[in-house]
Amino acid sequence: MMKRFLYSIMAITIGLVVYGYEYFLDEKERTSGVEVGKQTKKYTNTFLLPISTTNQMIHHENYSLSYSEPHEQAEWVAYELKKEHLTKTRFNRPYFEVDEAVKTGAAHWRNYKKSGYDRGHLCPAGDRTFSKAAYNETFLTSNISPQRHDFNSGIWNTLEQKVRYWAHKYDGVFVVTGGVLKGEMKTIGTEKVAVPNQFYKILIDNNTDKIKMIAFLFPHENSKKPLHEFVVSVDSIEKLTGIDFFPQLEDTLENRLEASSNYKAWRFN
Repeated sequence: MMKRFLYSIMAITIGLVVYGYEYFLDEKERTSGVEVGKQTKKYTNTFLLPISTTNQMIHHENYSLSYSEPHEQAEWVAYELKKEHLTKTRFNRPYFEVDEAVKTGAAHWRNYKKSGYDRGHLCPAGDRTFSKAAYNETFLTSNISPQRHDFNSGIWNTLEQKVRYWAHKYDGVFVVTGGVLKGEMKTIGTEKVAVPNQFYKILIDNNTDKIKMIAFLFPHENSKKPLHEFVVSVDSIEKLTGIDFFPQLEDTLENRLEASSNYKAWRFN
């Protein structure tokens, strides 16, 4: 009788342990992406982060973003590009993966299939070649936006290369980039991923006492025009997007930098 009782207690105990362990594994798998996405990472200067108008800011290891669920993409992606990040290492391109840190659910890569649009990186894979993990992280679907191929491989790629040039020259720049998610936009896929009509990129060099800023705004089409013809003020992009980009800067400095569209402090050649 006693043995039967002990066996019953042992069976119940083992069952509870197994159930508890399986629950732990399920919970760990369910929340792993969210936990990663909550961390503040070393390659994002949080002092310079824009405001999230969507209340869904996510920090990955090598960039941060603000995800817009209605448009199924980031309203902005921000990261630091340091001189030591610039390498010529080549990695095999991984498959795109859905970003599990997006609590509302990031768009699936299948939305882009046969859409006629590239999966356009916002934090470019070419800016994260200093490690395989950093490179692979750029292939999360929260880091892409539908882009015309001629635009993605044309004027947009030209700007990305110029950003690397400036990162090398000025020993690092802070980058904020995204599509303008306003107005009437075409959508693709079953999740209706918005196709921006314009894309922007903002750079700030705060490595010296003479902080400088430059902003670019492009229509979503390729162009043979020189890059400097697309320079605009940060203020103008804020008006278009409704995003406050550098709220932590001292007000007088912020107002002066964001109002200017003078690009002469940035060498284009």
